[in-house]
Amino acid sequence: MKKIITTALLLSFLSINITPVSAVENLASNTPKQFKSMVKKNKKVSDDYKFAYINMDWWNNFDDDILNGYIEKAVLNNYDLKMATLNVDEYYQNMKLQFSNELPQLTVGGGYGLNKLPGMTSTSGSWGLPIIVSYEADIFLKNHDKTKAVKKLYEGSKLDERAAYISIASAVGTVYFNIITLDKMISVQEEIVNLRQEIYDLFLMRNKEGLTSTADTIKANKSLVAGQTTLVDLKKNREKLLHQLCVLIGESPENTDSLQRASIDDINWKQEIPDEIPSETIVQRPDYMKAELMVEKAGIDVRVARKEFLPSINLGGLGLFNADDLGSLFTTKNMLIGLGGGLIAPVFTGGARIANLKLKKATYERILQNYYKTNLTAMQEINDSLIAARLDREKMNQTLEQYNLEKKDYGYSEKKYEQGTISKLDLIQYKENLLTIEKLVAQQQVECIADSISLYKATGSKPY
Repeated sequence: MKKIITTALLLSFLSINITPVSAVENLASNTPKQFKSMVKKNKKVSDDYKFAYINMDWWNNFDDDILNGYIEKAVLNNYDLKMATLNVDEYYQNMKLQFSNELPQLTVGGGYGLNKLPGMTSTSGSWGLPIIVSYEADIFLKNHDKTKAVKKLYEGSKLDERAAYISIASAVGTVYFNIITLDKMISVQEEIVNLRQEIYDLFLMRNKEGLTSTADTIKANKSLVAGQTTLVDLKKNREKLLHQLCVLIGESPENTDSLQRASIDDINWKQEIPDEIPSETIVQRPDYMKAELMVEKAGIDVRVARKEFLPSINLGGLGLFNADDLGSLFTTKNMLIGLGGGLIAPVFTGGARIANLKLKKATYERILQNYYKTNLTAMQEINDSLIAARLDREKMNQTLEQYNLEKKDYGYSEKKYEQGTISKLDLIQYKENLLTIEKLVAQQQVECIADSISLYKATGSKPY
């Protein structure tokens, strides 16, 4: 009786859980390369898979080392991407947690206890070492199916990570090209403002001489102010985009002055836009692949809900070592071992299991419909990007033709001015028309590039 009491006290106060090493080793063998550091610490994780996500070969088509540098900084330093990667680790650890339910649990305690029995005046003590083993025999593979369901979530988190990298790379490229386009538009707008200032000065001078009405002079002044306002708006938009680019690459918005960029005139876009893209491209998109995984997981959840109607078989073992001194603790006379097992079957749960099964079936149907929708949305995005790229390219070519004609016309105007057949005011106005179309060309150039980036994103960064 004394030994049993001592052992009971030890079980109440002293217990530590020992996780079997095999749980980590089995998972580690199947762990993707980028996550092996979760098992073995102090091991450098390669970032190559991150650059594979965004397909750096595609970005090399722009032949812009500055752009490539910003994308590399974003891949390594963007905080949204760091959170996406950590989110994958969370799902990985959750998968390990669920997998542990398939393994036996071992609990070991140990220590020294004092006891005093009724009617005894003396107090005695003894050493005790209880060992408890428990295991749910997964003969119906219910726990194994739960692990498979959680693994689908883990695989889906990796696809979310890939989608996040593609999205951030697309955002960096779009913001970068908008910035260099604004650089061009600001430069042209400054020329327009200078021309309007010159026009206003001419009107002001002619008004003093009585050659121009005050109303025309005021119109020239209004045009100048409008041009200056447009210039301020362009500079404001550029500053905001510079701040956005800093955040995307993981730097402080105060570092905008240090951001380098190329000229829009030097961009050499080599990628050709195809007339059509194979429908098989859709299955390469991370959102499509995740939707497919979620359908599989929902199916597993339905299977698990059915297995909840089946009984659970639990096995257990207890080993007790109790002795007055440590030297005799592990002798057979101080050892008590017991093994047992039982079957537990839910009989009445108030309809919870039936409701849970119906819930999982309804969830499966909803996720299946989302899978169909994802398929259609993917086709829509690819078709939208294709038609936008084709028509915007056609529009830009027409604008370029218009610009070349306006440039040629301006050359004739210069000759007329040299011959004295038109005034300087007319020549300045022709120049402003040319600059206005030049701004439009720059704007449409970046629209075409944005269409290409949109198509890159719609195809999941895969070659098209």
